[in-house]
Amino acid sequence: MNEYFDLFVSFAKIGSITFGGGYAMLPIIERELVAKKGWVTIDEVMDYFAIGQVTPGIIAVNVSTFIGYKRKGIPGGILATLGMILPSLVIITIIAGFLKNFSDLPPVQHAFKGIRVAVGALILDAVIKLLKGAVKDWKSVAICVAAFALSAVLNASPVFLVIAAGFAGFLLYRPNRPPRPSAKDEKTP
Repeated sequence: MNEYFDLFVSFAKIGSITFGGGYAMLPIIERELVAKKGWVTIDEVMDYFAIGQVTPGIIAVNVSTFIGYKRKGIPGGILATLGMILPSLVIITIIAGFLKNFSDLPPVQHAFKGIRVAVGALILDAVIKLLKGAVKDWKSVAICVAAFALSAVLNASPVFLVIAAGFAGFLLYRPNRPPRPSAKDEKTP
């Protein structure tokens, strides 16, 4: 199969079965693009989600653009983005007409309650998998706990959290520098 077509179809598949926003697509990307196709690593996916969180636009679209660009440059980024967007556009157009007439019916409301629970479970599963890959030492535990506390307790902005965690990672993971010579060491007899 043509690689460009495969890229489009893969993201159209992800876009057509992802419900609940960008983070709900994490387990699907992990299964389809990391495990099955090997196009990206889980660490790269985490990086793309972090960047997608702090850049304008929809996270799912940003992540698909990054992965498509990594695979096939600008045409790949465009095709992956179109693949992600088109199923939603078609489905939402159909659902909008349906919901306009039926959204207040109890069976429809009950179905949405079930869908919300399933999406929550998918997100929880993805978070656990991502944390297993990201939290590897005391430094990453400290960053994780601090970010969670700032988010849960202070309702900190996701943009702030990603930037602060990046800065903390820079400080904590930079290579040790050799000690600077003191003035006493610089004097030669």
